[in-house]
Amino acid sequence: MLLERMKYSIDSLTTGEKIMGSLQVTMLGIAIVFIALLVLYIVIRVMEKTIGKPVVSHQVKCEERSVELEHSEESNEEIDNTELVAVITAALSATLNTTTCNIVVKNIRRINDESPAWAKAGRTEQIGSMLQ
Repeated sequence: MLLERMKYSIDSLTTGEKIMGSLQVTMLGIAIVFIALLVLYIVIRVMEKTIGKPVVSHQVKCEERSVELEHSEESNEEIDNTELVAVITAALSATLNTTTCNIVVKNIRRINDESPAWAKAGRTEQIGSMLQ
């Protein structure tokens, strides 16, 4: 075999035999790599099946909730609060990858920003640079 002859002395081989031997070594290397990748793929799939948690999709049917607002002097404030609750609930459901039926917003209160002036200026500058 040509690979056996290349093992001991490559100087005694002709140029054609050297080329054929190098092609055989290349094909052998490629075959070994693909076999190793196939084995690794199979091991990963088996581990997914045995160790991984199955993904179960739960579809939750939401009951339609209607909010009736009384029209009075405070109606604008109530509408704003209702819209604020709706926006916060939608943002939470998008962040948590769940439906809005699973989230109940009970209390909304403003938290005072206690960051120093340089931090506020830096944030303002960054936002301004993004908008330009």
